[in-house]
Amino acid sequence: MMGQKTKQKILVTGGCGYIGSHTIIELLENGYDVISVDNLVNSDENVLKTIKKITGQRVKNYRTNLCNKSSLRQIFEKNADIAGVIHFAALKSVNESVQKPVLYFQNNMLGLLNLVETMLEFGVNDLIFSSSCSVYGESKVLPVTETTPLEPPQCPYARTKVMGEEILSDVCFTHQNFRAVVLRYFNPAGAHPSATMGENPRNVASNLVPVITETAIGKRNSMTVFGSDYDTRDGSCVRDYIHVMDLAAAHVKALQFLSENKNTSNFELFNLGIGSGVTVLEAIFAFEKTTGQKLNYQIGPRRAGDVPAVFADKSKSTKILGWEPKFGIEEIMESAWAWEKTRSQG
Repeated sequence: MMGQKTKQKILVTGGCGYIGSHTIIELLENGYDVISVDNLVNSDENVLKTIKKITGQRVKNYRTNLCNKSSLRQIFEKNADIAGVIHFAALKSVNESVQKPVLYFQNNMLGLLNLVETMLEFGVNDLIFSSSCSVYGESKVLPVTETTPLEPPQCPYARTKVMGEEILSDVCFTHQNFRAVVLRYFNPAGAHPSATMGENPRNVASNLVPVITETAIGKRNSMTVFGSDYDTRDGSCVRDYIHVMDLAAAHVKALQFLSENKNTSNFELFNLGIGSGVTVLEAIFAFEKTTGQKLNYQIGPRRAGDVPAVFADKSKSTKILGWEPKFGIEEIMESAWAWEKTRSQG
């Protein structure tokens, strides 16, 4: 039709996962065409049915492991109109990465290398890379900015994110047409406002918010706050929690930033966090206040590998991407609780 703008097709790796699925909704609602690649090792393809219910649009998923380069190439051959890639697919358990470092380096690094090599081969030049605040390690500076020096990674998972950023920086230096935006997430939490989609870990949940909701609904008898003697407001660890829909919106902003050629470099870094820290106890109190549910929790000893505090300076994301989080800790807890009730009925 005359004057109708062609939809940009975006390939989302890890599209059936927690952040990937919420980002697909945001992409569809902003006029993008989407295909997913997910080998379903930590996710469930049924989430695509939920996406269709919410958006009215069906998304095709290719059950392909990015470590299989020939299968990945076939996806690019079948979809010659891919305009950009959002790369979520990676193993991401801190504890598992300590137990299985070879698996994490093999999966996360080979998957990224195959993806970038295939993008270069097919002339797909825009990549949004899912990184993590874990790259900062035990930072001596708070809040952390994008220029804060990185301290040594605390686990192999974090090291794969540092290495991923370095690989992309080197690729961008050599291939000037290739553009990468690295998004360093803080702690994603919460669920879609429809309460039909949210964090649904296949393995035992270790993130604070699902642990809280699982305790409240009775899946766990109690929960433990690890450490009460940190140098923080109340002795518990400080983290920066970000609503998953705010995170999803940032990926759309990053794509628009590239398509409108607003980048001054072909390698850009952005922090994605609310920009203020919340202690573990404050998160618990926010849940109790928002939902009226009392939590059965106890104070335990510190947990190995936990840094006392980390939270973001988000001013660069706000200034350059025009991104501003809409939801705070209470909205995160409210949406997570609504989702917990939905998935527990299922």
